[in-house]
Amino acid sequence: MANEKKIALITGANKGLGFEMAKQLAQTGATVVLAARDPQKGEAAAALLKGQGFDAHFLKLDVTKPADHTAAAAFFEKNFGRLDILINNAGIASEGLGGGKASTTPTEVMRQIFETNYFAPVALTQALLPLIRKSEAGRIVNMSSILGSQTLHADPKSPIYDFKALGYDSSKAALNSFTIHLAHELQGTKIKVNSAHPGWVKTDMGTDAAPMEISEGGKTGVQLALLPEDGLTGGYFHLGQALPW
Repeated sequence: MANEKKIALITGANKGLGFEMAKQLAQTGATVVLAARDPQKGEAAAALLKGQGFDAHFLKLDVTKPADHTAAAAFFEKNFGRLDILINNAGIASEGLGGGKASTTPTEVMRQIFETNYFAPVALTQALLPLIRKSEAGRIVNMSSILGSQTLHADPKSPIYDFKALGYDSSKAALNSFTIHLAHELQGTKIKVNSAHPGWVKTDMGTDAAPMEISEGGKTGVQLALLPEDGLTGGYFHLGQALPW
């Protein structure tokens, strides 16, 4: 693969962090496939990168639909024969400001969040893993959050102690668990699996109150997507620093 472009899939890539990571990867010379539910928005995002001279493609992908997972695998098999980078970025936070209390969060809200933030990336990764195994340097990046850290949530001295939303936080903790388990299973292969905390970033989810610009927020996911052969696997990182599970 030294003389070939890396092939990268980024979910939820029509805007925000997903688009930013696609752009940063494209800037390194990678072929980027921007996945999104909305064809109009996804095509526009891919066209924007193409207009800047990058090798960008759009893939219609609703991460909650198994049929779209199958179609995505067929797309990469047909067009590239492999997948080098998978960034599981698509996610939701639907509890709202002040919501997500452990005593009152409705079960149906929890199920909706977990469907997108946990079950969908697990199922998509499983569907694409045979193609990632064909890569000379497969990289799987699960976009988590510092709010998925059980250690920090339990520490009264931590910066996130008073910021709790049961559905979102526990879905990211579950995604972190998937990272740990899959990395363990893939020991001895060329595939590396890590969780990323992008930071509190100025996106639709992060709002303008966030301190980090989107360009900075994209760096952690891209760093993990481009880890060298001696890079770490099975970790939880923010800008090169390990976070506690």
